[in-house]
Amino acid sequence: MQQDILINWSPHETRVAVVEGGALQEIHLERTLARGIVSNVYLGRVARVLPGMQSAFIDIGLEKAAFLHVADLLSSVNARHADTDHKEAAALLPIEKQVFEGQTLLVQVIKDPIGTKGARLSTQISIAGRFLVYLPQDQHIGVSQKIPPAQREALKARLQRLVLESFDKGQAGGFILRTNGEDASDAELSQDLAYLRTTWEGIRTKSTTMPPMSELHQDLNLLKRVLRDLTSESTQSIRIDSREQYEALLEFGRVFMPAAVSQLVHYKGERPIFDLFGIEEDMARALGRRVDLKSGGYLIIDQTEAMTTVDVNTGGFVGHRNFEETVFKTNLEAAVAIARQLRLRNLGGIIIADFIDMESAEHRQGVLDEFNKHLLRDRVKTMVSGFSSLGLVEMTRKRTRESLGALLCEPCAVCAGKGYVKTSRSLAYDILREILREARQFNPKEFRILANQAVVELLLDEEREHLAALSDFIGKPISLQVDAALGQEQYDIVLM
Repeated sequence: MQQDILINWSPHETRVAVVEGGALQEIHLERTLARGIVSNVYLGRVARVLPGMQSAFIDIGLEKAAFLHVADLLSSVNARHADTDHKEAAALLPIEKQVFEGQTLLVQVIKDPIGTKGARLSTQISIAGRFLVYLPQDQHIGVSQKIPPAQREALKARLQRLVLESFDKGQAGGFILRTNGEDASDAELSQDLAYLRTTWEGIRTKSTTMPPMSELHQDLNLLKRVLRDLTSESTQSIRIDSREQYEALLEFGRVFMPAAVSQLVHYKGERPIFDLFGIEEDMARALGRRVDLKSGGYLIIDQTEAMTTVDVNTGGFVGHRNFEETVFKTNLEAAVAIARQLRLRNLGGIIIADFIDMESAEHRQGVLDEFNKHLLRDRVKTMVSGFSSLGLVEMTRKRTRESLGALLCEPCAVCAGKGYVKTSRSLAYDILREILREARQFNPKEFRILANQAVVELLLDEEREHLAALSDFIGKPISLQVDAALGQEQYDIVLM
């Protein structure tokens, strides 16, 4: 199916929408202030060697010096690879014998600065491409461990052949085939090899011409990753609403992704590009629990820390022949919708889909086939186990980044992320029990209840007899005061 990519750019945020058949399929966000420096490459200078910690502080031009442990030095890594029977001996080569103060090192950030701690570094450089990871200082050819074992040897041999065709002998370095490269064509892998080689040559050139503490390479921002990761043979247009960024993408594309240049279009319309194509509304709906189906049925999607559950309901769809037909048609539509929602919301991990029960084995297989067919459009790896004995479809989807909900939302300050709050009456009774408990421990002149408007009104109206009875029982006056700053489940009892 033909796809269009829409890019809404602003200085503080980049948003990318992937649209197929007029429907939003994926949304990608990157906020300028939230960009980390992981994978960036610097020409660092050793500021201090700490033999006691077997570490060194490296100045890479940031506010805080970065941290390099002996285990992350290229010499230690290569030694361990060369002699797997003597890993401990290789790792014990003291850092003070490998680096010295004032030395310049090519380093890559493997962990962002956190709090008072500086970034963590490695001297083993790796550059991620669309389908491959390049290890220019290594000679290892490998395949992701997440690819099924039966396919690894054939994929490894294929990658070795392409590397030999693209590089002079001994000059290639190492490559690892990423999980999403499992089904890539020779042409796509060759294009990735060329991109990685060009990127590494740029880093090498800068390392010999730029002063210490210079940034030599920054991992691609979202704009450029559109060309590297999101475009495919089915992409018919990439529209961007910024002239400046359009020209920057053109320049990048001509060097690294020439096949995608013809698809770039500068959107000049007066209406915001996301408004024109209804993306804002689709994003808003993607944050809700309920997804309505055209037939009248609907999905209920719930995320927890452990898994995501999807419940399918017939709703108002009654069918034209019988109940079994109604269920089958609703489940078929739900299979398409669930596959899309997984991509749109970027839901990862364990996912349980509770389709409506079907008696017919043929119908169950038909729904499963439809589900798998639409999951094939997902650029993220998925695995489906089929219907369980309880009639549930169990699957996993690789986590690639935060879900859309996690990116755009935070736990509710009122319900603390539960999705519900106690009723005002439940809170009123909690307060009455708390006063009785405290009256047995303390002897104040008065108890004052601070609560929100709804709870105070309930205690003064429908629950006034219970409040008065409690006051008589403990022999102390009880007063009430509205505190607008308190949420539905919050209250305070002041001992006067």
